[in-house]
Amino acid sequence: MIDIAQDMPWLERAWATVQHGLAQDRLAHALLVVGERGVGKRLWAETVAGLLLCDRPSGMDGNAPVACGQCRQCQLMAAGSHPDVRVYAPEKSRMVKVDQIRALSSFAVASPQVAHRKVAIVDRADQLNINAANALLKTLEEPLADVTLLLLQESGRPVLPTIRSRCQTMTIPLPNADDAGKWLAARVAELEPSARPSAEDLAKGLMLAGNAPRLALEFATGGFLAQRDQAFEAFRQFMKGQITVGDASRPFKALGLDATLWLFENWAADLARCCAGGEVQDAEAGDMLAYLARSNPPWQAHLLLERVRESRSAGVYNVSPELEASQLLLAWRELMPRKRQTT
Repeated sequence: MIDIAQDMPWLERAWATVQHGLAQDRLAHALLVVGERGVGKRLWAETVAGLLLCDRPSGMDGNAPVACGQCRQCQLMAAGSHPDVRVYAPEKSRMVKVDQIRALSSFAVASPQVAHRKVAIVDRADQLNINAANALLKTLEEPLADVTLLLLQESGRPVLPTIRSRCQTMTIPLPNADDAGKWLAARVAELEPSARPSAEDLAKGLMLAGNAPRLALEFATGGFLAQRDQAFEAFRQFMKGQITVGDASRPFKALGLDATLWLFENWAADLARCCAGGEVQDAEAGDMLAYLARSNPPWQAHLLLERVRESRSAGVYNVSPELEASQLLLAWRELMPRKRQTT
């Protein structure tokens, strides 16, 4: 079995916390795991589930137990078919719905089918709708000895305080560039030669992902980079008054709403960093953002971030990414000095 702390060393602290808690029989019944998108939260949760269900974990007499990899539970986990592990994630509405959490509640009170305990993973807890959040709260308020809840939260996305207060919270940090690069290189080496991205695409994927390695791999091996480049070029041209807002918003349609909002959020966050004298994450947007930072107070960047959050909330109603991009582009255009704007 893969040693997750060795393969992804930035997960080591959160992993060791679980190992120690299990060895001391003091593991919390609910863990809220916070980290950036693509940092490995889901893989961490699945590895924790494997350890919790293993029949013969080694190291239980110390502080670092690991799953044996051989027992029936481990074999079912490896096959992705363990009946005592359930995952609840956003569906077409981009939210975790109340019916899913009701199913989780039923799963929690039922007896384990083949293991000695059950594990429920909520990916992502920050996308629970209000009814689902309230339903989950009832389960958290009445913990059962044979159930462990693993709630995954993307950094910067809110979770109800009442849910957070009933969980042990741990944070998974972003790796440094060296660790992220090593992990990414190892995963790329496993691909067929024809499917391996170029070194330039890997570097660009890491840059845009802010060193979140799984997200960088997704960027570098899919169509995101080309779509992002088209969208950014349209954004840049619109800011210069070279194209209309309709033309500028069109490339964002191919990205979809989630990726569109993610890009605008990152650009707004980079603008805030520029205003504070910091470094941007998206280096290709650096010159444009630095220019805007010299012409605007810092609070303007935070207004843009708030606009993105409002758009994300509206996204549950299947809003058009092209329409949302148009509105956000117009808000960005307001930051241009008047003498540079054209009608």
